Amino acid sequence: MQLKRISILLFAVTMTATVHSQIFDPVTWDFSYEKKGENQYEAIITATIEKGSHIYSMDIPEGGPIPTSFSFDTTAYYTLNGAPREAVQPEEVMDEAFGFKIKSFSDKAQFRQSVTGTVPAFKVTGTVTYMACNNVTCSPPKDVEFEISIGGPEVKQAADPGKDITPVRQKKGLLGFFLISLIAGFAGILTPCVFPMIPMTVAFFSGGAGNRRKSVIKALVFGLSIILIYSSLGVIVSLTSAGAGFANALSTHWIPNIIFFALFLVFAISFFGAFEIILPNKWVAGADSRVDRGGMIAAFFLGITTVIVSFSCTGPIIGALLVEAAGGDVLRPTVGMFGFGLAFALPFTLFALFPSIMSKLPKSGGWLNSIKIVLGFIMLAFSMKFLTTIDSVYSLGLISRDIFLVIWIVLAALLGLYLMGKIKFAHDSELTHTGTFRLFLIIAVFAFMIWLVTGLFGAPLKGLSSLLPPQSTSWSYSNPAVPETGSVEPSVFQITSKSVQCQEPKYGDLFKMPLGLGGYYEFEQGLACAREQGKPALIDFKGHACANCKVMEARVWSDPEVLRRLRDNFVIISLYADDRTQLPESEWVTSVVDGKIKKTIGKINEDLEITRYKTNALPLYVITDHEGNPLNTPMPTNLDVEEYIKWLDEGVAAFRISRASE
Repeated sequence: MQLKRISILLFAVTMTATVHSQIFDPVTWDFSYEKKGENQYEAIITATIEKGSHIYSMDIPEGGPIPTSFSFDTTAYYTLNGAPREAVQPEEVMDEAFGFKIKSFSDKAQFRQSVTGTVPAFKVTGTVTYMACNNVTCSPPKDVEFEISIGGPEVKQAADPGKDITPVRQKKGLLGFFLISLIAGFAGILTPCVFPMIPMTVAFFSGGAGNRRKSVIKALVFGLSIILIYSSLGVIVSLTSAGAGFANALSTHWIPNIIFFALFLVFAISFFGAFEIILPNKWVAGADSRVDRGGMIAAFFLGITTVIVSFSCTGPIIGALLVEAAGGDVLRPTVGMFGFGLAFALPFTLFALFPSIMSKLPKSGGWLNSIKIVLGFIMLAFSMKFLTTIDSVYSLGLISRDIFLVIWIVLAALLGLYLMGKIKFAHDSELTHTGTFRLFLIIAVFAFMIWLVTGLFGAPLKGLSSLLPPQSTSWSYSNPAVPETGSVEPSVFQITSKSVQCQEPKYGDLFKMPLGLGGYYEFEQGLACAREQGKPALIDFKGHACANCKVMEARVWSDPEVLRRLRDNFVIISLYADDRTQLPESEWVTSVVDGKIKKTIGKINEDLEITRYKTNALPLYVITDHEGNPLNTPMPTNLDVEEYIKWLDEGVAAFRISRASE
C-alpha cells in the first residue's frame, strides 16, 4: 500500500511537470475570522475549488493520499483551543487507485480553528498543506502560508494587486466640509454681482397674471435648478478624481499645488478689483433668450442665467471649494457643490415665495464690495497652504513657521487698515463713518494679528496647527519643558526612564520629531532600537500634508502626561507616507499588494502600512512588539487626551504581558 501511495505521488509530480508546462493549482484560499465571545475567536480557512477538481479531507486512512493539514505558529498572543475541524461535510467516494473510500471536497471546503486571544489585537499565522486532483492530474503536496489579523481596527482590508486602496476617512470630515460649503454659498449671495439680482429675480415670479400656485412651483423649479447645476459640477469633479492615488498626488505633488496656489492668487486679485472672471456672453444670451418664453422651462433657464451672470463673483469661491475638495474624499466635490448650491438658491427661493420680506433687506452699496475684498484677503492667506505643502513634502526648508506667520501678520494688518478706511480699492465707496459691525470686525482682525505675533515667540497657536509649518522650524523653538520622570508620580505602566537613542536615526537630516521627542524614521531601525531598549514601539504613520497629524501633535501629544509617556515608555517610529524623497535602487521595495516597485520613502511607508496593518489612514498610531505586531487596537485621529492616555497605557500593559510569557 505504501508503494502504491508513492507511485501516485510520483505520477502527480510527473504529470504536473509535463502537461504543457502548466501549473495545476485549482484551489484559491481565503482566510478570515469570526468573534465568538470575549477574547474568543474562530480562525476560518476557506478553499474555493475549480469545477472538476477536489482536495482531500483531514481524515484520510493510512496509505491514502496526502490529507489536508494545518500547522499553526505558537506565540504569546493567543492559544489554540483543540484541533482544527472541518466546517463543511466532505464527500466519501470509492477511489480506484487506492482501492478504498476516501473523503474529499469539491467546489468548496471550510476549516475552523478556535483560538483565545491574550491581547486585544493579534495575528494567527501558520501553514496549510494540501493536495489537489482532477480526473487527469494531481498537484504535488503544496504549502500555503497564511496570516489572519484578529481583533484589529475596523479599517479597509488590502485590495487585490493592481486595485486602488481607498483611504480611510472620518465621516465627520464630509459634514464639516458641507457646513463650510453652506457658509460659502451664503457668502456668495453677499457679493456685488449677486445681491442686487435678488429683487429682479423676485419680480420675475411676482409679475404676470398667473395664480399663486404656479408662482410657487416656478420658484421651486428655479431653486432646484440652481442646486442641480452646482451639484452636477461637483459630480463631474468626483467622477474624475476617484481613487486614493489621485487624491494623494493631488494633495502632495508640486505641480497641482503650484496650480492651486496660482488659482487662489488669481481669485484674490480678481476680488481686489483688478479684473473680473466672466463666462462667455453668448452663454448668458442663450440662457436669457429661453427665459423670455415663460413657463416652467423659463424658471429653469432663469436659474442657469443667475448662475452664469453671478460667476464673476462666485467663480473664485467655487474654484476654491473644488480645489480643497478634489484632494480628499471622492464625495467631497459633490457634497461641497450641493451645499454651496443649496445655500446660494435658498435666499432667492424664499424671497420668491414670500416677496413681502424683501422690504427688510439692506440696500445695495459699498458694503457688498467690502465683502469681496475681505474674501480676497482670506484667499491670499490660504494660498500659502499650497506652498508650505511643497516645501514640506520635498524637504526644501524654504518656508519656516516664522516666514509663514509674518506673511499672515502682514495680511491681517492690511485687512485691518482696509476696514478702517486707510486703504481703498477700485469700486470702494467713501467710508463716512464706522458702523458697529465693522468696528467689532476691526477689533477681531487686529486681535487675531496680535495672537499671530505671539507665535513668533514660541506660542503653539494650536488653532492653526493644521496649516502652520512645524514649530521646530521657528527661530524661537526650544524643546518643551517636559518634567523629568522623577519629578512626577511614576506611572504603574512606566517601563524605563531611559530615553537616549540607540544610534543616529536614518533620514534624520530630512525629518524632525515634534515637541523635542527622539525617535526614528525607518521601520526596521526603530524596531531594532525598541528591542535593544526593551520598550514597545509606537509607529506613527503620518504625512507632510496631513492636517490631522499636525492637530494630533499640537493638541494631544503636547499634553504633559501624553508627552511623558511618549518619551519614557516607547521608541517612536515616524513613517511619512507622502514623502517623495527618491531612494537608491538597493532600497527599493516590490509591493506584495500591487506588485509595483516602490522607490520613494513615502511609497515604501504607505505600502508597509497597507501590507501590515491593512489600511492607509493618516494618521495611524500602532503600538507594536519588537516584530511589528500590534499589541492593541491601532488608533486613528482621536482628540480625547484621556482616551489617548488610556490607549497608551493599554499598549504598555499588553507589552509587559507578552514579555512575561516569553
